Amino acid sequence: MKAELVDVNETRRDLSIEVPSDVVDEAIGHAAAKLGKQARIPGFRPGKVPSNVIRQRFKPQIMQDVAEHLISKAVGDALVEKGVEPIATPDIKDLVLEEGKPLTFKASFDVVPSFDPGDLSTIEATEPSRAVEDEAVNQSLERIRERNARYEAVESGAVEAGHTVVLGLERRGTDKEGKQGDLDKHEQVNIELGAPSNPPGFDAEVIGMTPGSSKSFTITYPEDYTIPELAGGKVDYTVNLKEIKKRVVPALDDELAKDLGDFASLEELRTRVREDLEHEAMHAAERQVRQDVLKQLAARVPFPVPASLVEREIDRRLEDFARRLMDQRIDPRQANIDWNAFREGQRGPATEAVGSAIVLDEVAKRDQITVTDEDLDAELQRYAEQTGHNVASIRARLQKDGELGRLAAGLRREKAIAHVLSKASIKKG
Repeated sequence: MKAELVDVNETRRDLSIEVPSDVVDEAIGHAAAKLGKQARIPGFRPGKVPSNVIRQRFKPQIMQDVAEHLISKAVGDALVEKGVEPIATPDIKDLVLEEGKPLTFKASFDVVPSFDPGDLSTIEATEPSRAVEDEAVNQSLERIRERNARYEAVESGAVEAGHTVVLGLERRGTDKEGKQGDLDKHEQVNIELGAPSNPPGFDAEVIGMTPGSSKSFTITYPEDYTIPELAGGKVDYTVNLKEIKKRVVPALDDELAKDLGDFASLEELRTRVREDLEHEAMHAAERQVRQDVLKQLAARVPFPVPASLVEREIDRRLEDFARRLMDQRIDPRQANIDWNAFREGQRGPATEAVGSAIVLDEVAKRDQITVTDEDLDAELQRYAEQTGHNVASIRARLQKDGELGRLAAGLRREKAIAHVLSKASIKKG
């Protein structure tokens, strides 16, 4: 076998391979013989079909089997011979496979060259202040009041701004081309006046109505309305008012604190709120320092980040975002999202994330940071406690899916981050 390695750029390699014709012919013979034992062809007894018939009838399948076998072995042998390690499965191109001739093809792949990640003590970051101001505590308490608001029926009078109304509602839309939609009916719907999702002008039509009264009106949507399907169209409404409710926010006092749980007084609630905010501020400060340090690490990569790694990271981010949408019961395919624009918007952050990971791997290699069996067991135990599964089943599944090595690599990077932070200069803000 002949193999020639060419450096396309700092991270891309082309491996040109030629497998001798006698190896190719032998592989074709083996593939044909194996297929001949299984083939069922009218006029021939099983296992007695002549080789030339098998080769003629099943040539595409034979050549595919030979290509898969020889390419896999040839690439593996050539990579060992040349001492290179691709970061992903090589792309195969320019394949030529014919009986009686050498097999030739080119394998293209990305690599991450070794480099010196530099002096970690020169990394500097400023930790944001963890102080929690009284105003932040007051705002948090105010949000608690708002979340615990209740609705009381308005016994008499007319609808006013800020009320919540209970309506029987019928509506039929007409788009800007004049096409009328189906009638949409609701026996009872709650609408909070002033809500940003209300149609433009809807609140003004309902204000002043009294329980038991009905009204018909038309809402015309502006041409630049944020929902394209409604822009420039109109909707005819008929509503009858069944009930008026007003939102009542509780007083900020000891009674509210007691209603919320194990708080004897408002002061105890205030203390808990401050502790929670201080905890959040601590984690926010740690995240900010981590982000700043990772950004500086990414800048230390002395070559363009391999494109295949960036694309893989973008794919991961899109899958993660789509999963979060589904967790909110939103179909990603129906969401009004320009996925191409979203993908391109992730390219910069993905490139930076890949760059910092590359440097962390080099730091771990240089400074001999490893993941022990105890580290792996502890992570599996933590995951088991979160999911309710046992460690043995989790380990078996990860091994079966080939994910155990990826988990270990992630843990090694986390240890490398801790190592970098211990060497960096972190100033208090």
